[in-house]
Amino acid sequence: QVQVAESGGGLVQPGGSLRLSCAPSGSIAEFYDIAWFRQATGKQRELVAFITHLGDTDYAASVKGRFTISRDNARNIVLLQMNSLKPEDTAVYYCKARKFDLLPYWGQGTQVTVSS
Repeated sequence: QVQVAESGGGLVQPGGSLRLSCAPSGSIAEFYDIAWFRQATGKQRELVAFITHLGDTDYAASVKGRFTISRDNARNIVLLQMNSLKPEDTAVYYCKARKFDLLPYWGQGTQVTVSS
């Protein structure tokens, strides 16, 4: 069973930065892609960004230019660097990892709150 652990959430002022980490069990080389989703209160879960095993990335329009997803192969983690945070970025952020059979494994989520 694959375990996925997120960390790095917290409270930050508008305009601030946070970096989230996603650590699936095993080597990240075993995964087809790893993605970050978020779910705000009363809203549907939405895709924020993903990175494939080839290093290809894509972002939601609302975060493009502010968020960066990357792989740290040495530490077997995927990072989501979030800059210029806005109150509307407030949500629980979830990491989803898929192996090459495309079965999804979700983490428990980490809360990000952007507020003054």
